[in-house]
Amino acid sequence: MFWASYLLAALAIVLAWPAPIALSRADWTARAPFTAMVLWQSIALAGGLSMIGALLVWGLEPLGDNLVAASAGFLDLLLDDASARTLGVVHVFAISAAVLLFAHLVFTLALTFVRIRRQRSRHRDMLTLLSSPSAQQPATVVINHPAPVAYCLPGGAHSVTVMSDGLMDLLTQAELDAVLTHEHAHLHQRHHLLLWAFAAWRSALPWLPTSQLAQRAVSELIEMLADDEALRRVDRATLVRAIVIVGSGEVHPDRDELAASAADELPRAARADPTGRTLGNESTAHRVRRLLAPLPPLRRLQQAAALSAAGLLLVVPPALLVVPELVG
Repeated sequence: MFWASYLLAALAIVLAWPAPIALSRADWTARAPFTAMVLWQSIALAGGLSMIGALLVWGLEPLGDNLVAASAGFLDLLLDDASARTLGVVHVFAISAAVLLFAHLVFTLALTFVRIRRQRSRHRDMLTLLSSPSAQQPATVVINHPAPVAYCLPGGAHSVTVMSDGLMDLLTQAELDAVLTHEHAHLHQRHHLLLWAFAAWRSALPWLPTSQLAQRAVSELIEMLADDEALRRVDRATLVRAIVIVGSGEVHPDRDELAASAADELPRAARADPTGRTLGNESTAHRVRRLLAPLPPLRRLQQAAALSAAGLLLVVPPALLVVPELVG
């Protein structure tokens, strides 16, 4: 288990620093947002497992040749009240750190879930008082507000899409369909679960580059996925107009000219997107440039390589934990 702990520690370092930085700077992610999303999830999961596993394997190393045998030995030590002289102070510290880190991650995940549920419950109560059901769209409510607002509020069977009067006044029916399709994509693809997991990851380890870069990248990727879903219902120019109009809060005299010059409008317009989420100018500009100048999708071989790398990341840490004697 000696070599396994060092290999897991090395993998944890790679996944905590160079890997997320390299992925966040990669240009191909906009060409395959789903593949990039899977890779981000595997980096986060494998990184956490490697951190905990490295500490645990190092601490239990005197008790067995692999994690299974060492865990059984540690359980016997606790139940039989046997002497713990086989474990040094460093080993006890490593085991304690692994247990505390695991508990911290699980507790933060649960705490984030409870906090988000409470916030959504309060939000839903406010919508009950301040909104009215849409006559044209099911599971959609309208609030009386001049600002262009559109977002989804997840809640299982009670999920709703929220729009404002100001949004409906600014957009044509086709542009409104683009916004609604975008929001429905967030609900149908369960994007709120991804946001919850990565928000918890960042809350638990705010100093870790993986958590910071991952949350930002995943937020942008889910918008791209929702944009791609909207493109199945409306044309590209309509979606671009919806993004820019909602961002600027006003309609250009020539809507076609607005779509053609959207990149020039972004410095002042990119305050929000059709989802109602506030994004940075750079993120929104990136989405619009992706729509205005679409890049060819990744080749199947490239996508297979990225997905294989994601799968390998999920296999290697458990393999090192369970059968480390193969490494030694």
